Amino acid sequence: MNLSDLQRKDVIGISTGKKLGRIIDAQMNEQGLIEYFIVMDRKFFRFWKANEEHNITLKEIKKIGTDVILVDQ
Repeated sequence: MNLSDLQRKDVIGISTGKKLGRIIDAQMNEQGLIEYFIVMDRKFFRFWKANEEHNITLKEIKKIGTDVILVDQ
């Protein structure tokens, strides 16, 4: 699976059921392994509220479905 495939899926927190956003980037270590994904809610026109950025590690990902990624956060 490519990063671009993951970027098309909504990231949902299992405990709250809240949409956290979508994956916008991945942080990699010096060996080229993914340390975490950077997830942000893509509502650009929120001038009164800053966009929240979440860092999701591979351990926090519980299920990757056809439309969503379920995370334990």
